[in-house]
Amino acid sequence: MSTSSELITTPNEQLILDEWKAFPMRQPYIAKVVVDICSGGGETLERASTVLKSLTGQTPIQSRARQTIRDFGIRKKEPIAVRVTLRREKATDFLTRALKAKEGVLLIKNWDLDGNFAFGISEHIDIPDVKYDPQLGVHGMNITVCLERNGFRVKRRRIRRSKVPYRHRVTPEESMVLMKRNFAVEILEKEKERTYLF
Repeated sequence: MSTSSELITTPNEQLILDEWKAFPMRQPYIAKVVVDICSGGGETLERASTVLKSLTGQTPIQSRARQTIRDFGIRKKEPIAVRVTLRREKATDFLTRALKAKEGVLLIKNWDLDGNFAFGISEHIDIPDVKYDPQLGVHGMNITVCLERNGFRVKRRRIRRSKVPYRHRVTPEESMVLMKRNFAVEILEKEKERTYLF
């Protein structure tokens, strides 16, 4: 069980909600969810690609090694991981299922200064409605969630590209408020201590 000291509170939550209500364009949204499985090359990578495709409904792309690491048997430019980028409804639906595998609990260290956050799932069969397939095995995955606000397009457009002002960037507290309100996420300072009964 978690104590109240471990539970992270957002003191400015009501101010943030009032601002979003007064200025709807200021409310952030989930721009994309990136799911990747790093399993090494060969048949293991093919099985990971099959698992990722069945979970997301999209065809994964491969990520290649940037350098050679002899201790792990990895060569430069060798495919070692697969990833999928989800947007809009697909991103929201998958994130909802993935958070259930984490029991709706995230840690404050999962967030960065730009309001984005990431977490890992040790076994993909922890996701609801996913059955174990002995031919595919069990794979862990990393899930990265990027949040944006309306107006972030200025940093990606081809013509007159510019930086997003600091005042318009998404803060970690705003991101946490959004996740609490929309996904009922509980944010803790550290992991819950597990008690085992023998």
